[in-house]
Amino acid sequence: MPRISRLDRSEVSPTIATLYDKAFAQRGNVPNMFRTMAHRPEIFATMQAHFDAVLNTGTVPTRLKELIIVRTSQVNQTPYCLASHTRLAEGLGWSEDQLTHLAEWPSRNDFTPAEKAALRLAETVTRNAHAVSDEQFRELRGYYSEGEIVELLCAIGLFNYFNRFNDALQMAPTKPGEGGPAMTAAGETVTAISR
Repeated sequence: MPRISRLDRSEVSPTIATLYDKAFAQRGNVPNMFRTMAHRPEIFATMQAHFDAVLNTGTVPTRLKELIIVRTSQVNQTPYCLASHTRLAEGLGWSEDQLTHLAEWPSRNDFTPAEKAALRLAETVTRNAHAVSDEQFRELRGYYSEGEIVELLCAIGLFNYFNRFNDALQMAPTKPGEGGPAMTAAGETVTAISR
């Protein structure tokens, strides 16, 4: 059971409700983490902006960012983030087999050398950021620009933060449709209630 309640759309300010609507339009739900973080609207709003910048700007494909997010969440053993981002990664073209057996990436032939360098970075930083060697960094620079390395590290760092937040709060995975508008039998929109 989650340790902190989730705020329904009817319980948040119009500004935060707009962010709920945006998340619902993009994902088909309003993640439990978002609805929990909304207890502090300023943190939630800036987290949403940072989340959007990390995942949806730059030159590293979102597809690769989702792959390293899944690996980061696997290393941290975070069911909440794995449930959501495995589904997102599959939607971007990664196979169920690739994601289920992602820990075996070094010996697989269906990841490029650049993807493997990003996966190695995700594992190393998640386990011990001090362990990123000069050799590993040279390998990264062979595939990625400085700005792209920043993008990769931001995705890894952001999900280490999210993993810890969700694990500490025992966050339950979000179900499709949760947190968004619902329809009454008369066809009127009402706020879905789920705590």
